[in-house]
Amino acid sequence: MKTVLLYLLTACAEIVGCYLPWLWLRQGASAWLLLPGALALAAFAWLLTLHPAASGRVYAAYGGIYIATAILWLWLVDGVRPSPWDLAGAAVAVGGMAIIAFQPR
Repeated sequence: MKTVLLYLLTACAEIVGCYLPWLWLRQGASAWLLLPGALALAAFAWLLTLHPAASGRVYAAYGGIYIATAILWLWLVDGVRPSPWDLAGAAVAVGGMAIIAFQPR
């Protein structure tokens, strides 16, 4: 459970770090959003170092949680209800993450 929570925090940091510049570039929001965006991306990079597995395995497994978190973001922040295809794709990605992250050691 700790591993999944760490992946979720990592995904949120990356999404926020990318969303804030998007707001500035696409929605005309304040350039001041770039500062917390940069901090969120720095937190994202730092959070990736907290995972105990080899970096390549962490990045591969993280991708599945990132996809599921982005679909949740689509719904909660963008206000777009995920389609059944979105949910199925996220489920497949999380399944792949589980295979990679929780393999027998």
